[in-house]
Amino acid sequence: MSWATTQDNVRLHYEEAGTGTPIVFVHEFAGDWRAWEPQMRHFARRHRCITYSARGYPPSEIPKDVSAYSQAQAVQDILCVMDAAGIARAHIVGLSMGGFATIHFGLTAPERALSLTVAGAGYATEKSTQEHYRALSRETAQKFDTIGAKELAKTYALGTTRVQLQNKDPRGWQEFATHLGEHDSLGSANTMRGVQASRPSIYDFEKELRALKVPMLVINGDEDDQCIQPGIFLKKNVPACGLLMLPKTGHTINLEEPDWFNMFLANFIASVEAGRWTDRDPRSVSAH
Repeated sequence: MSWATTQDNVRLHYEEAGTGTPIVFVHEFAGDWRAWEPQMRHFARRHRCITYSARGYPPSEIPKDVSAYSQAQAVQDILCVMDAAGIARAHIVGLSMGGFATIHFGLTAPERALSLTVAGAGYATEKSTQEHYRALSRETAQKFDTIGAKELAKTYALGTTRVQLQNKDPRGWQEFATHLGEHDSLGSANTMRGVQASRPSIYDFEKELRALKVPMLVINGDEDDQCIQPGIFLKKNVPACGLLMLPKTGHTINLEEPDWFNMFLANFIASVEAGRWTDRDPRSVSAH
């Protein structure tokens, strides 16, 4: 068990395994450092792998003030963990909330990223429904305040994009739901308010994304409805972006389909390290 201390004096717990080119895994809202176990076990055979709990997620510290939580702070926390581990550059892999942090990491500190893998990122991106989903996030935060994480996990883990995991892997789903119920209620509420309900839309960064030079892989499940169009948007705007859609798959992609996730991520990283994941050939772009 290792610790990083952020600029605002929040201690973040991280763990590592393996040696080689570093990979930093950034978890989703419903996950924590344990959510990347299938990837840690697989990629530690050839890479130095880092997984950590975001602020608000035990055993990392739980800032009491919601102002300590934001999309920008999430990027700084990745950098803090990398600095504490002595990592200059890494492949950054994020799911959902972690996927948004990965995108903003690429826009904020591209010199620190070897590549960016953005999985299941799209919640509250669509402009027409953004305020609706922000309101739902605030309602969820209130539920964490009133009934707590252990009780709320019973329904949250059965969301429309979580039942796919339950159907495919009941034991894996139960472990996911149990871990979710162990989260800190205050940390989860503050994360919902400060990050989930407040971050800008991916669509607000079209110009910046078109200038992004870091190789990117976007991975989505075809039953994760909110992520499909944002994934296509990233594919069309990030110069060196590939888009992978996994069939009959929901939101918790790395746990639901670990073999596919690991296989395609390994191929992506190998292609990047070989210098073969390049910008899209302009001859392949349709005029219409």
